[in-house]
Amino acid sequence: MQPLSILVLHGPNLNMLGKREPGVYGSTTLAEINRLLAEVALNLQAQVFPLQSNHEGVLVDAIHAALGKHQGILINAGAYTHTSVALRDAIAAVNLPTVEVHLSNIYRREDFRHHSYIAPVVIGQISGFGVQSYLLGLQALIENLRS
Repeated sequence: MQPLSILVLHGPNLNMLGKREPGVYGSTTLAEINRLLAEVALNLQAQVFPLQSNHEGVLVDAIHAALGKHQGILINAGAYTHTSVALRDAIAAVNLPTVEVHLSNIYRREDFRHHSYIAPVVIGQISGFGVQSYLLGLQALIENLRS
């Protein structure tokens, strides 16, 4: 079986994980999350290709470039979740199965975090389980791609 290729996108400020508001986001670093995702992917006969950017256009370009290269996208758009029509439109344009994840439960936080522009164009959303949100999201995405 050919390994699946999954683009993993991390949005703004996620490079600060481990230092940034550990009470909200935990103490796990982005490098550790990427390592855990690679391990889970390997066990599920897939590969992950992580990219973090604080710049919306870089993330949009990566989504466009995923077409024909990756079979699915796992995305934590960070604050862009609540503001970016551009990311929403890019995901809709490439029409690749995509799962949205968040470390914190965005629905238990400030009101402005309750709306996701991305949710209507993804196959599912997982939030509130810390690092497990990423791992569960990856497992769900791979299961969806294999079925």
